[in-house]
Amino acid sequence: MEVSAKERLDFGNMGYGCKHYRRRCKIRAPCCNEIYQCRHCHNEATSMLSNPFDRHELVRYDVKQVVCSVCDTEQPVAQVCTNCGVNMGEYFCEVCKFYDDDTEKGQFHCDDCGICRVGGRENYFHCKKCGSCYSVSLCDNHLCVENSMRHHCPICYEYLFDSLKDTIVMKCGHTMHCECYEEMIKRNKYCCPICSKSVIDMSRTWKRIDEEIEATVMPEDYRYQKVWILCNDCNDTTEAYFHIIGQKCSHCRSYNTRSIAPPVPQ
Repeated sequence: MEVSAKERLDFGNMGYGCKHYRRRCKIRAPCCNEIYQCRHCHNEATSMLSNPFDRHELVRYDVKQVVCSVCDTEQPVAQVCTNCGVNMGEYFCEVCKFYDDDTEKGQFHCDDCGICRVGGRENYFHCKKCGSCYSVSLCDNHLCVENSMRHHCPICYEYLFDSLKDTIVMKCGHTMHCECYEEMIKRNKYCCPICSKSVIDMSRTWKRIDEEIEATVMPEDYRYQKVWILCNDCNDTTEAYFHIIGQKCSHCRSYNTRSIAPPVPQ
């Protein structure tokens, strides 16, 4: 029975690939001339090499040759196999040399980022100052930090810009992995690891500290001593009464402060 053009293109769909992507081709890494399922497989393998000088990462744009997983034909980068006619990837980006059969991810190429993203183009916008795509819910609703995504996660130190893990933009504008953020909060750490600003609403905590300070009278020698403090939340420098529990910023009422001068005797 004659196979239709569509059946030929769809043959093997979602049947090949690796733990990172479902695709019907492998890539030849131009840096070491070896064949891998994808660039992440290459990077994971080379990162384990005993000689540190042999460790390297594949530059996605440099890939020139792919190998069809269905018929094992090596050929220049293209979406359709020149030999058996299958789609080597339902989603294909000629710029990134990227293939993926799982189109439910909503892949799209962002020209400003220079790489492919997932989640649907209609759900994201590119912030030129932050240098990355963000959810449309953050459009005009986030604090811009120049190139905030082109840094390493402050917790696990993985590069954020092209990480496969979900990221979060904190109130201060800095970014980190969602899972790292959740673990940080779980451990009762509520300050950004980069700038030390509070990342959640701390008003209830500040009220509780107010009550603790009111109930905890300092010894006579320290009761009226003052200290200069810097507020991590508003960056204001103020003078406050010294207390063992904490010093309150008179500008924004935050206890996320640190002393910058010793207590001043009164």
